[in-house]
Amino acid sequence: MPRFLVFGALLLVAQATSTPQCDNNNSTSNTTPLVVNGGPSNNGFNEPFVSVTVCVPGTSNCQTIDGILVDTGSVGLRVLSSALRVPLPQQTGAGGAPVVECLPFVDGFTWGPVQTADLQIAGERASSIPIQVIGVDRFPTIPNGCSSQGSSEETQDDLAANGILGLGSFIQDCGSACTFSGSANPGLYYACPTPSNCQVTSQSLASQVVNPVARFSSDNNGIVIQLPEVAPTGQPGAVGSLIFGIGTQANNDLKSARVLTLDASGNVTTIFNGTAYRNSFIDSGSNGTFFLDSGATGLPECRRSTGFYCPPTRQSFSATIVGANNISVPVSFGAANVDAVNDTFTAFPDAAGSNPGGFDWGLPLLFGRTFFSAIEGRSTPGGNGPYWAF
Repeated sequence: MPRFLVFGALLLVAQATSTPQCDNNNSTSNTTPLVVNGGPSNNGFNEPFVSVTVCVPGTSNCQTIDGILVDTGSVGLRVLSSALRVPLPQQTGAGGAPVVECLPFVDGFTWGPVQTADLQIAGERASSIPIQVIGVDRFPTIPNGCSSQGSSEETQDDLAANGILGLGSFIQDCGSACTFSGSANPGLYYACPTPSNCQVTSQSLASQVVNPVARFSSDNNGIVIQLPEVAPTGQPGAVGSLIFGIGTQANNDLKSARVLTLDASGNVTTIFNGTAYRNSFIDSGSNGTFFLDSGATGLPECRRSTGFYCPPTRQSFSATIVGANNISVPVSFGAANVDAVNDTFTAFPDAAGSNPGGFDWGLPLLFGRTFFSAIEGRSTPGGNGPYWAF
C-alpha cells in the first residue's frame, strides 16, 4: 500500500547496532549514502534509507541505527522503540508530566514519548534535540483524539523502516499552532501524568521535535538529495547521496537548479491538463507519484497493490510544478503496472497511485535529479527558505 506522510508539510528495516561512542568531529563529511532498497524487513520499494547515530546527550553511550527512512514531507527524527537500545532522557512538561506525541500522516499516525538525544549523521551533529520514540510500550492508552487519525504505526512492519528522518523545509514539526492552549491547538502533544491519562498540552517551539539539520553547527540551511536514473522497467535498487547544506560547500552548489518557493502550508502548485492543483508537495517518503483518482486519470487501480494504478501498458504524462514565486518546472512522469513489477525490484520510477484532488510527488520524481530543500528562514544562495529546487 502507498506510504506517504503529511502533517503541516511525512512516511524496510536494517539491524540496529551499538557503537562505543559518537564521533564528535563535525568536519569529516556533509554527505551520507542514501540507499533505495527493500528496507530492513525487505517488504518495500521506492523508499530511501540512511543510518543515524543516536547518543545519550553529552555521553559516548551511542547506537547506530540503519533503515531510517528519509522523508522530506515531515520534520524530526522518529525511531521505533523496538530498534532503540540506549536509554534516552524523557522530556517532561508542566508539573513534571512526561510529554508524548501523536503525529498524523496520510496513512496513519505515530504515537510515543518525546525524548532527548544527540544525533550524528556523517560528520554532522545535533546536540540535545527532541525526538519521538515510537511505540505503546510505555504509554499504552492512546487518546481518542489521536487514535481517530487512522491506524497506529508502531512496528517495523507498519513503517517498513526502523524510523523516519523528517527533513522537511520547516524547523519544528508543528510550529506556533502547538504553542497555544485550547481549541486552537491541533493536538499533537500530550502531557501524560500516568500512562493511561494523556491530555493535549501546549508545547513551546524549543521543546518540539525538530529538524535536526537546523541544529547542525554548519551546513544547516537545507539538504540535497541526489539519486541516479532508474530504468523504467525497474531495477533491484539504487544508491545516491544525502548532502547537508545548500551553497555551503563545493558539493551542494545550486548551479542551474530552479528555485520554487513554498506557500505558508509548505506546498506548491501542479498544473495538469489545464487545471491547477494548489496543494501539491514533494515527498521523498512517498513511494509513488500519487495524483487524482481513476475517474480523473482513466487509470485502473491495482488488484493487489492497494492504492496504486495498474494500467495494462505504460502511460506517459506531463505536468508543470509552480512555486509561490511563479517559477515553474515542467516534468514528465509515467504510470505502469505495479502488480507486474518483479518482487526483486525495489526502485521503480513509474509507480503511481491515487490522491484525490491533488499531487503528491514521491520518490519517483527524484530519480535522476539533484533536489534541494531549503529550511524556513535560513539564508542560501537561492534566497531564504522555505523552497525546493531542481
